Amino acid sequence: MPKAAKTKQPKKVVLPTSFAGIPAGATLYVATPEIVATYVSKVPAGQTRTVERMRIDLAKRNGADATCPVSTAIFLRSVAEVSLKQLAEGADRGSVTPFWRVIAAGTPIAKRLPVDADWLAAQLALDQE
Repeated sequence: MPKAAKTKQPKKVVLPTSFAGIPAGATLYVATPEIVATYVSKVPAGQTRTVERMRIDLAKRNGADATCPVSTAIFLRSVAEVSLKQLAEGADRGSVTPFWRVIAAGTPIAKRLPVDADWLAAQLALDQE
């Protein structure tokens, strides 16, 4: 019998050594894909956030010094890929996680997605309508 899939839980760790520009001794928050998706979903239409601001906001909300940049980027890309798949399957754009409000054109995460700067700009323009 296969093991039940475990839902990952967010966690906080104290860094024993410096990591990704975060100093040793800092408390690092490691979110989950669901937490990242919820954050992105709450960015109001017509507004944007940077990945850096999202990381700062999540750290503050969770009593940490920083949010892990590596896992956050992975989770954000995953959220975007799910949204793109849903859109390709015919989902209404209002029913998917609006990752274009956080992933800016030209950023490393954007470059890994099958969309271009024009597509991202078009989504932001639709948010203004």
